[in-house]
Amino acid sequence: MVSIPKTATRLYDTDFLAWTQQTAELIRAGKWDRVDWEAVVEEIESLGRSDKRELKSRLEVLLQQLLKWQYQPSLRSGSWQNTITEQRNRIEDLLQDSPSLNPYLEEVLAECYRRGKKLASNETGISQNTFPADLPYTMTQILDMEFLP
Repeated sequence: MVSIPKTATRLYDTDFLAWTQQTAELIRAGKWDRVDWEAVVEEIESLGRSDKRELKSRLEVLLQQLLKWQYQPSLRSGSWQNTITEQRNRIEDLLQDSPSLNPYLEEVLAECYRRGKKLASNETGISQNTFPADLPYTMTQILDMEFLP
């Protein structure tokens, strides 16, 4: 691999947007020897990590909302239902765009439930011990647009 000029490396560290524009121009022009490939690889890898973080975050919020829905029936609102639907929609979008995230969903489910339970407890004042120790919903139920506990 050819050594990258220091200005390209510094640009990546100091002005990410400018680096992306410059890198795209270099690739389009076929100036492969001027592309900071190490940074390109790093960015590609970070895209996958970003999807994983988003999936976990949305699953945590979804589980929080399902618990609130189940344990505070007198406070149910359209806003809660919209949040549940929105999280399911975004999870569905992520899984459609990156089907390889499906196994990851199962992998992080217990952790997301633990975090969602903590969020629900913080927001409602209900003790975490009131909620089931283990996830009370199946993956099918969690992702089912019609399911409400």
